[in-house]
Amino acid sequence: MLDCLNHRRGFDRVLMTVAATFLTVSATSALAQDQARSSAAELAIEAAIPRPEPANVPPPTAADIKLDTTATVQDPAKEAAKTEAAAPAPYKVEAKPSDVATTPAADAPKNETAKTEPVKSEPAKADTATATPIAPAAPAAAAATPAEPPKDVAKEPAPEPVKAASNVPAADQPVADKLKDMIGAKSSRYFDRKNERAAVEKFYGAREFAPVWTQAGALTAAGKGVISRLKDAASDGLNPADYPVPDFTAATTPDALAEAELKLTASMFDYARQAQSGRMHWSQVSADILYPEHPTDPNEVLIKVTTAADASAALDSYNPPQKLYKELKAKLAQLRGQGDGPVIEITDGPALKYTPARGKKQAEVVVEDPRVPQLRAKLGITENANDTRYDATVAEAVRKFQDGADLKATGILDDRTVRALNSPKRDRQIDTVLVNMERWRWLPRDLGAPSLGDAYVILNIPDYTLKVMQRGQQVWTTRVVTGKPGTHATPLLSETMKYITVNPTWNVPPSIVYNEYLPALQQDPTVLQRMGLRLEQNRDGSVHISQPPGEANALGRVRFNFPNKFLVYQHDTPDKYLFAKEERAYSHGCMRVQNPDQYASVLLNITMPNEHYTPERIRSMYGSSEVDLKFPTPIPVNITYQTAFVDDAGKLQIRKDVYGRDATMINILKNNRGKDLENVVAHAQPSYSRPATTLPSGVAVANSGFSSSGPSFFERLFGAPTPPPAPIGRRPQRVFTR
Repeated sequence: MLDCLNHRRGFDRVLMTVAATFLTVSATSALAQDQARSSAAELAIEAAIPRPEPANVPPPTAADIKLDTTATVQDPAKEAAKTEAAAPAPYKVEAKPSDVATTPAADAPKNETAKTEPVKSEPAKADTATATPIAPAAPAAAAATPAEPPKDVAKEPAPEPVKAASNVPAADQPVADKLKDMIGAKSSRYFDRKNERAAVEKFYGAREFAPVWTQAGALTAAGKGVISRLKDAASDGLNPADYPVPDFTAATTPDALAEAELKLTASMFDYARQAQSGRMHWSQVSADILYPEHPTDPNEVLIKVTTAADASAALDSYNPPQKLYKELKAKLAQLRGQGDGPVIEITDGPALKYTPARGKKQAEVVVEDPRVPQLRAKLGITENANDTRYDATVAEAVRKFQDGADLKATGILDDRTVRALNSPKRDRQIDTVLVNMERWRWLPRDLGAPSLGDAYVILNIPDYTLKVMQRGQQVWTTRVVTGKPGTHATPLLSETMKYITVNPTWNVPPSIVYNEYLPALQQDPTVLQRMGLRLEQNRDGSVHISQPPGEANALGRVRFNFPNKFLVYQHDTPDKYLFAKEERAYSHGCMRVQNPDQYASVLLNITMPNEHYTPERIRSMYGSSEVDLKFPTPIPVNITYQTAFVDDAGKLQIRKDVYGRDATMINILKNNRGKDLENVVAHAQPSYSRPATTLPSGVAVANSGFSSSGPSFFERLFGAPTPPPAPIGRRPQRVFTR
């Protein structure tokens, strides 16, 4: 009996030992599971629920061992636990020996890796569940004196996803948040153009609304470059007041920095747009101006300026690139006193006059004066700079200055001329240069045809000259006669010359027909016959007047065709004497060329270099039938109005404002209406209608066999897709396409 009792006590001790081991292993396994399933969501929940200190936790019981049904992280160990949920607890503990391996509580912050991958343990350590009976003591010992409670450890990873989701530096995040709000709700306060608002939303949205002009509250290199260019806008003939620069030094809050960011972007847009296209649209000036539009793209502006190594240079590139514009910019700086050398003042004194020789009876009269060297320097005369004689060279320079300053061009240095020479730097010359720089913004950025070596024709109305340019060099030049001031002014335009007509027919423009020739017929029914003109009347009563090819033709022997809505062109003329005059505004709008045969050969050799055209070959085509020489590649033609330009010697030339374009533009700019000047003004289109007309008796009519209206004047002038039938008495046209 005693032996049985002894055996029973021994068995009880063994059973208790097994139970204690089981409980120890179970508690350790539960702790490992808790550490393994520490996802971001669980950590946040556990941090929000108060937990007792580890030292106060009572010993675990069998009821504490439960399956984890809240874990969201796919843990292989937990998946195995789910498949064995029906097994007894002891078996479950033995089936997951890897859970016995744990890390000390002091390493709890390292459990961030448990968010994405399961706890990894070495199989060798997992083979003996009882080999580490002190494992649960390690967490308890570590928890006895922790630096912070475990619940605080769980709080630390919570803000990490926010930081990982943004590439904006922490110092710029408050500004980015404000920019996002402003661009989303208030962008129209800063950008009044829809395309600019869209560009801002796209640009800043792509960079998570991080500021581009500042970083951590300090200006970036790009920001400094843009501000530098805006403050120097006056050097390009623009008004710096139109591009306000915000005070970034006073912007110390996220709100102020975000507002300054958008204001600088808006000023940058305004500068780029006006530097490229002008402060005023050309339609604000006159109805007879037509240049191709070349607006800026706000998306391109933002990307180009913010990614450039030099933001100031990138923004400056929106100004005209042409050499003549850059030369005017340099002269503007000199006129404002920013150039090299002192400002020259001409002192008062007696009037100086040069008298040329008149045959043998009167010798040349040249006076001397100590002011003449200063006068030579003032007028840019470098020859004989120290000569005190008021000779023909000085007198001619004074005459040209007087002509450009709206003084009587006498060549005499009188008091009025001296005052004009000494006028303040913000004088008429500066205004003239400014409006000429503005007109350069209207012209195309590429004046020439790239496939022809950037060849183009440029005609300057106030200078009455035409030049052919290629590869940046002047190829040929000639004098021209342009339109009379008023309704016959030569229009400003850019078009392409497509062909040349030798022996052209002059189809009289409707304006001349109805305003001049038909009234003349009322006085003299035979006047057109005597002038060699042909009158044709259509069935609807409209009238067409033409002049057949010939030496006396008003267009001469050659016409240069660049179809345009104003129906103007360049041509030869039988009135050669007009080219000897200084001012040559005598035509009805078309441009008469002094040497058309040379002009034609130059253009043909550019477009067809293998044909080897010469002026003699052109003249050999003169006859009574029209000959069209078509260009394989059209040549751009630019009709300009340059009252101020720099000549080949580097001297500023001022020409008379023959059409009053300068005066109009100066008045517009001085009465600044802001961005309204950029709006397009609608003008009435030129009318080429031919109303029915009752002709007086005795007028010779060539024929009346046309259709109800006949071919339009534009078709007669520049041709049509389908050639009209040739009028009776005219030979069919011979068309050469080479």
